[in-house]
Amino acid sequence: MILQRIVEINSAGRGTSDISAEIERVVTDSGVTTGICHVFTHHTSASLIISENADPSVRRDLERFMSRIVPDGDPSFEHDAEGPDDMPAHIRAVLTTTGLSVPISAGRLALGTWQGVYLWEHRHRPHRRQITITVMGET
Repeated sequence: MILQRIVEINSAGRGTSDISAEIERVVTDSGVTTGICHVFTHHTSASLIISENADPSVRRDLERFMSRIVPDGDPSFEHDAEGPDDMPAHIRAVLTTTGLSVPISAGRLALGTWQGVYLWEHRHRPHRRQITITVMGET
């Protein structure tokens, strides 16, 4: 069984949005009990991560770290067509990932106790992001 669905996520601007529930809904709708769920973002200035879901300071620390290694407005970047966060957003997406896979067990995402799936927006202004969720497995 294979089910594929595109969902839209409204980001609030730079930072993380927990998308675990949206993904879990697609897994539930699929009826797959054992398999794999692949998640992909169709953008070059946002990414996907699996991160700590209990303490938001973890994601704030990730943002501070990324801001230090890929600062906005770095004069060495040529690509700045959409502002000082343009090229840094692309680099951040390359350093993280635009696609990830999570096992499905007993009809649910087999995430660890403290894990969540997040869309990480790398641009300062809000965006509407498309995510393709593909569920494959046995029903």
